[in-house]
Amino acid sequence: MSDMRTGSVHEVAGGYEQRATPRDWLGLVVLAFAVLLIAVDGTVLDLALPFISSDLAPTSNQLLWIIDVYSFVLAGLLITMGTLGDRIGRRRLLLIGAAGFGIASLVAAVSTSAEMLIAARVLQGISGATLMPATLGLIRTIFLNPRQRVAAIGVWGAMAGGGAAAGPLVGGWLLEHFWWGSVFLINIPVMLALIALGPLVIPESKDPNPGRFDLTSSALSMLAIVPVVFAVKETAAHGFDVVYLLSAVIGVIAGYVFVRRQRTLAAPMIDLRLFANRAFSTGVATNFLSVFALAGVLFFGSQYLQLVLGNSPLEAGLLLLPGTAASIVTSLLVAVLLRYFSAGTVLGVAMFVGASGAGLLVGLATDSGPGLFIAGFVLVGAGVGVALTLTSELVVSAVEPERAGAASAVSETAYELGIALGVAILGTVVMAIFRRGIDVSGLPLEVGAQAGETLGGADAVARDLPESVATVLMDSAHAAFVSGMHVAAVATAVVLAVTAVFVLVNLRERQDSSTAKE
Repeated sequence: MSDMRTGSVHEVAGGYEQRATPRDWLGLVVLAFAVLLIAVDGTVLDLALPFISSDLAPTSNQLLWIIDVYSFVLAGLLITMGTLGDRIGRRRLLLIGAAGFGIASLVAAVSTSAEMLIAARVLQGISGATLMPATLGLIRTIFLNPRQRVAAIGVWGAMAGGGAAAGPLVGGWLLEHFWWGSVFLINIPVMLALIALGPLVIPESKDPNPGRFDLTSSALSMLAIVPVVFAVKETAAHGFDVVYLLSAVIGVIAGYVFVRRQRTLAAPMIDLRLFANRAFSTGVATNFLSVFALAGVLFFGSQYLQLVLGNSPLEAGLLLLPGTAASIVTSLLVAVLLRYFSAGTVLGVAMFVGASGAGLLVGLATDSGPGLFIAGFVLVGAGVGVALTLTSELVVSAVEPERAGAASAVSETAYELGIALGVAILGTVVMAIFRRGIDVSGLPLEVGAQAGETLGGADAVARDLPESVATVLMDSAHAAFVSGMHVAAVATAVVLAVTAVFVLVNLRERQDSSTAKE
């Protein structure tokens, strides 16, 4: 187990000498593509929202669920699947998940209603939960040399962060040439390749003495996460309601019982003593908050580029490319930075960089052009790229390789909750201000209600209106949406700045860069 106080790493016998083989690096390539697609699926729908709105006519709430439910289900099952992978084999679980993900993607692509698409996203979430902790857990067990592991996790982080940011670009190109369901079909050939190549280049790994799998803990972990996330999302979208409060209470109680149960089990799903390790707990928290910011910026930013500035889906995706590139580059640079600076310094500065980028977005206007958004998103992407790699390294280095799946699941749960809540909270903040600001007073009641639901809905309504009326409607819609973006941008900047201070305080005595120097 890593001693994060001193920066030394106590590996299994020969860990320092055992270096990865070419086959191991090829296995990393296969794992990286799996992570890339899972991350892309978290945000690929952002640019497809107007097309889905037009084709399936979802309500505002259904539209958010189409995006959110994938991450909610995935987050609820990650701990269970991470622990299960430690027991039955991480590669085996990876291959099972790949098959399920491919089937679910096909169902999503041919969906004919909002309800069918939501159900398909649920199936994708279940399958994705088997993939994410397995990929990071396998990296932990394959790359025992500390310096090589940081580099490998850098690649993993680049795919996770770059994939989330590249989702709109991939979606934009596909939407330019095909129908919206094509954003799901791209998953199928990659998952088939993973099933074919995985057994050849990825070694099996599992805990040789895992103990009994506790079904009660599994149920409690899901019951703790899903109701709380549901309550936060629905309260943000619709305001306070007793039902939402009751849901949150159920989740909190289940979480309390889960924690109490872990303390009594000989083989707990999560070793709660890990959270006493500042590096581990800080890594988990920072992972969540950085991805929260990225997902929120992508949600409102992609709509801003397409529906406010009038770019095509492909053009909007290309405008997001510099931020994607920044995320990938900084993920890969972490191993180099850790040779000269402590982990706390690198991570804290990265969060301040991200905060400055979010702050720039406050200056956006309905006619300001894309330059300011690109600059802000580049800074956000750069900061989050560092965070994804470094927080993952902090988490997996805190455990023995045999427990890598369970530790990875904690990190991935934070990641997926960050995506889900970033869209749910920041997205609903934008939409709440949008609904209050849009002027639908001159429209019939039913048409006005449709226009007031989403910016895409307003755009669809405007196409059938006389030019003078449509201009008034869209001017007010654009102004209201940008006002909502300003509030969300301020909130994002504050979250990242506070996270930076949190990191610098908690890791100030941790000279973790010595890990990479070994």
